[in-house]
Amino acid sequence: MSGHIFLIDPLEKLVPTKDSTLMLALSMMDRGIEVYLLFEKDFYFANTDKTPLKVFTFSGAFEESGAYLKNFSLEGEKWIEPGNQHTFHMRLDPPFDSRYLRYLWMFKSMKELRGIKVINSPEGIMLHNEKLLAYEEKDSLKSFVGSGEVEFLKYLEQVECQDLILKPMDLYQGIGVEKVSRHDETKLIEAFNRKVEEFKGPVIAQPFVKAVESGEIRASFFAGVELGSILKIPPKGDFLANIAQGATFEATTLNKVQLERCKGICERLMRYDVPWVAFDILGDQISEVNVTCPGLLVEVSKAKNKNLALDIIKLLK
Repeated sequence: MSGHIFLIDPLEKLVPTKDSTLMLALSMMDRGIEVYLLFEKDFYFANTDKTPLKVFTFSGAFEESGAYLKNFSLEGEKWIEPGNQHTFHMRLDPPFDSRYLRYLWMFKSMKELRGIKVINSPEGIMLHNEKLLAYEEKDSLKSFVGSGEVEFLKYLEQVECQDLILKPMDLYQGIGVEKVSRHDETKLIEAFNRKVEEFKGPVIAQPFVKAVESGEIRASFFAGVELGSILKIPPKGDFLANIAQGATFEATTLNKVQLERCKGICERLMRYDVPWVAFDILGDQISEVNVTCPGLLVEVSKAKNKNLALDIIKLLK
């Protein structure tokens, strides 16, 4: 195993103490694996004979728990010629916008011309919307994706619920998620049209699942193997189980139905070279399949009292 290069956001945009990418990179370095960081401004594609990339070495240390990082810093820079001995890790945070898509296109061309490997593969990420992939599953939450008011009303005729959730297709960390009452149709339609205008196209509507108030599961998988799972519990009176917005978490165990559904999707994604997947689960229903930049590895490691990056390293091929 050699030549692992992580394409990441600028360090100032990250929270290094609990960043999944830095945790994996540092765990690799601690085990003598050649590993570097690559930033957006230094990433390029060219079909010339030589295409050296400027990458960075780093240093850091874990807290005694082995999960959170105590410190992390860049050390120096190095120029490398990418080739089939290198594995790149696509670890830019979403949203999946035109900026994100450009980097996927660049990675795809580098794969073809230079023979590099990319985790998760650009083709796999491009083909699988993180929310729609969940809705393709049998018995998934009855969801609507579109921008037409008439079509939205036809959808409402087919679902029974007290409240609805409206949200964008391509954002993250609960950004843009809104809970609206089903009882006042005029206000509901106004909220729907406002979301369509705000996000310039199709939005998602689905019944509000009250069970989220008791917690939402985040299950982390690599190469079809469950690394660990946590229950994310929203603050009292809130419905967003997002740790970045105040949710707490604790270790949990997937039941048979949840585990089988996650493994089934993992098997499907592995055919597209997408080994790193994180599921959000409500009840027995998968609500989201995170493939762009699966996170919370630090939090799941903390809950499991184990550095799960070491499990990923063992599963890497």
